[in-house]
Order: sequence, then structure tokens, then C-alpha cells
Amino acid sequence: MAHNLADLNAFVAVARASGFRNAARIERTSASALSEAVRRLEARLGARLLHRTTRSISLTEAGARLMARLEPALSEVDAALSGVGRLDDEPSGTLRLNVPVSAARLILPDLVPAFLAAYPHIRLEITAEDGFVDVLAAGADAGIRYDERLAQDMIAVPIGPRMQRFACAAAPGYLDARGRPDHPSDLLGHACLRGRFSSGATPAWEFERGGESVMIEGDGPLLVNIGPAIDLAVEAAIAGTGVIYLFEAWIAPFLKSGALEPVLQDWWPRFPGPFLYYSDRRLVPPPLRAFIDFLRSR
Repeated sequence: MAHNLADLNAFVAVARASGFRNAARIERTSASALSEAVRRLEARLGARLLHRTTRSISLTEAGARLMARLEPALSEVDAALSGVGRLDDEPSGTLRLNVPVSAARLILPDLVPAFLAAYPHIRLEITAEDGFVDVLAAGADAGIRYDERLAQDMIAVPIGPRMQRFACAAAPGYLDARGRPDHPSDLLGHACLRGRFSSGATPAWEFERGGESVMIEGDGPLLVNIGPAIDLAVEAAIAGTGVIYLFEAWIAPFLKSGALEPVLQDWWPRFPGPFLYYSDRRLVPPPLRAFIDFLRSR
């Protein structure tokens, strides 16, 4: 069954604008022309797509199903048509990523400048937050998360170091006064500077050595949001307030300078690096495809 692409576009425009008049203003056409296009489409399909009242319109069940399939498809059609005749042009458009604060701080700084230099016509928008989100619902093209937090229906591409470590550290002055732990269980007698996810969960500190794994639920004078306020905990540790447990790369400069001293270094656990992930339910937009190709080339 052949369909007029203009009628499909008219239906999508009306649905997005929640009305014929608003859609007509956006599309620079008349409300009557849009109404007639939608009626033609409904007649061809043999199904009502919109509930119409004098004040508003809303999608029927059939209309909602059609809209869910049409939007990404028409976006791809627009991208394909705009690329005809300029196949040698570089990818362009906006790439929206949703990432954890740790990735924004520790991984993307080594990638973003080179990526934007390689693709000057791409605009990158990054939202950093530590809660796991539905990237499509959040308006992002892709996200960055660790393996244990990836949905099964997502495509994952490695990004950044493939192996990382958690590190435990404290200021030398604090350790001189309170003692240096010999075993993770010794931390139960120390001031532990803890982090909490936006979900409310406070993760335990994990240590590993020689096949032995120890989980510590320490206590201390400071609890911060993981991500947004973690630098406050780092500064508190440097000031001698207590012991901190964090990505090794995050506190590496302070370990190198001596502001922080490693604690239980031979117990620091290793874990796999993060992944760029995106849905396999829709075609990959050109800016995201360029970013994936860039990651794989590195």
C-alpha cells in the first residue's frame, strides 16, 4: 500500500504540536490542509489516528503506535535526503550523551577535544548524572555506564580504559594520628568518608587480595552524593577528616603530590571499564555513528 510522504509528515506534525493550528504555524501551512492530509491517511489505513475535540486533539491507540514507528523513520528519511548530492560532506548535527560524573571527569576529557577536532560540524551535548536513565526517554542518543548497569537490549561499545581500580586513601597526618590499617576490617575503626547514589543506596567498600574479598560498611562524619559532591569528600580527606574510597584516577594527582597516602593498596579491586551504549531499536544517527567510529579507531 503506497502512502503520500507529505500526509505522513502532516500527521507527525499535528501529533507533535498537539493541534492543527499549532502545527500549521510551525509548518507554515494551513490547518485545513493538515486536516485534509490526516483524513486522507486515515482513509487509506482504515483507522482513526486522532481523537478530535473543539479544544484539542490526542492520539488514538492506533495513532500512538504509528507515531512511535514514524518519528525515527522520518528522521532517517530527512537525513538521507539532506545528504544527497553532498556525500563527501562530513557528518553534522547534534550528539546528545547522558554520562556519569566520573566519565565526564575521567574519560571524556581524553576523547572530546580530539573528536570535535575530527568532526567540526558535530555539536556535542553532555548531561552528567549518576542515576541510570532510559536514554531515549531522556532525549539522549546514547549513554555511558558500567557493565552491571546496562540493559540487555542495548548495544555496548567499549570506551576509555578497559580496566580500572578503586583506591583507598587518607592524608598522612590523619594516618599518623589514627594509625595505618593492615586489613580492610581495620577501617571499621576509622572515619570513613562515604558516598551515596541518587537512588539512596550507599555502596559498601570492596577489597580483594589473593582470592579473598572483603566488603566494608564503614561509618564517618561525612556522606555526599556520588558524582556531584564527591570533590567535597576528596577535599575533606586531604584536610585530614578521614579515609576516602574512590576511582584511582580521580585521586591520582593527590596521591602523586603526597596530599593523600595510599591505604591498603594491595587490596585495591580492579573492575572493567565503562561502555557507550545505545538502543538497537532505531537507526543510528550520523553524529552517533561518527562517535562510535572514532572510539573504535582509538
